[in-house]
Amino acid sequence: MQTTEPILIIPDWPAPVQVRAVSTGRNYGWSEGSFSSFNVGNHVGDKPNAVASNRASLIKALDFTDQPFWLNQVHRTSVVNLDSYYSQRQKETRLLPTADGAVSSKSDRVCVVMTADCLPVLFCDTAGSRVGIAHAGWRGLASGILPAVIASMGVDPKTLMAWLGPAISQAAYEVGNEVREAFVNSDPDAAVCFAENKSGRWQADLYGLAKRSLQDAGLKAIYGGDFCTYTESDRFFSYRRTNPCGRMATLIWLASSKSDG
Repeated sequence: MQTTEPILIIPDWPAPVQVRAVSTGRNYGWSEGSFSSFNVGNHVGDKPNAVASNRASLIKALDFTDQPFWLNQVHRTSVVNLDSYYSQRQKETRLLPTADGAVSSKSDRVCVVMTADCLPVLFCDTAGSRVGIAHAGWRGLASGILPAVIASMGVDPKTLMAWLGPAISQAAYEVGNEVREAFVNSDPDAAVCFAENKSGRWQADLYGLAKRSLQDAGLKAIYGGDFCTYTESDRFFSYRRTNPCGRMATLIWLASSKSDG
């Protein structure tokens, strides 16, 4: 077992200084086997004490005073506003919101999603007053998780920027007709995001589909999108490559005035 701090990916985007964000990789944690080693998912069959140790290491590395707001992710379009959810969570600390997106405008609410091929998407406004996050698999993208988070941000979409985190690339993401039809039936131009392969199936561009959704919602500033969780096996977990497997975390929050200096 490893005990050093986790390797963190810092988004390359021009976010305001008070906006903080990271993605984790799979290295330098306590989990073993197919969960090796920095697995933060407690729903995938890993040993609970290993997951707890990994989450504790993450909190220490990021200098948090408490756990992030972990979600019960269900591949749908519900978005939780952590500003109003906070008092309820204080009363029922075991209650996880069932959602695939979260937003906040307060400095002590850390938004987080877990992924292992699905796409994590970060949001912030140019004023640095609000942040948001989405867990975007193909079902969530087709159903509208990204515009749902954008609407929940409560600001003009033109003032928002987005960063696309580690996800599976088009070259590695083979899907059937039902996935293509879920997008093309409502947006025929989305066909550009699907390339037919030699097996008569389709290589889906998850990043491309996300960019289309963001642009349709009014965003112009879109960054990231150059990872592949499937092929970069030394850096990331991939459900398509190994099942069961661990989960990475992508987090975004607003720094308090105390930590700005």
